[in-house]
Amino acid sequence: MTLELVPGRILLAMSSEMLRIGDVAAQAGVSVDTVRHYERKGVLPNVSRDRSGYRRYSEDAVPRILVIRRAISLGFSLDELADIFRERASGKPPCGRVRELAGRKLVELDERIAALTALRAALVQTIAGWDDRLQSTESGRFAHLLETINS
Repeated sequence: MTLELVPGRILLAMSSEMLRIGDVAAQAGVSVDTVRHYERKGVLPNVSRDRSGYRRYSEDAVPRILVIRRAISLGFSLDELADIFRERASGKPPCGRVRELAGRKLVELDERIAALTALRAALVQTIAGWDDRLQSTESGRFAHLLETINS
């Protein structure tokens, strides 16, 4: 890989190891806009520009995006991931922090599950009450189901 210095930019000469943004997006199964967003958020480093100004990515961009996607699915935010990746790049292992964040996410998930379980129970009870109300309402008459929510 050859570097060419241009004021304000580092340009890389074409290399078979460098990927275009469309190639990265296709291989990672995301959109080009997602790749750009990850770059802006700081979770996708080492983006270079070729002589034409096009973004070029190293081959490790695809596995990084796959890690990012999986981490997001587990509840990590892009800002958290950017901090973790910066810490890693500075030579400090972020492993303890990653574990702590995951533990907090598990607690938050358990709280959301409990809230959703309570909501489900309330909805089941509401629907049962509405079924009773509909049974006792004359055909063609209003049952005023929504008005019963507050009672």
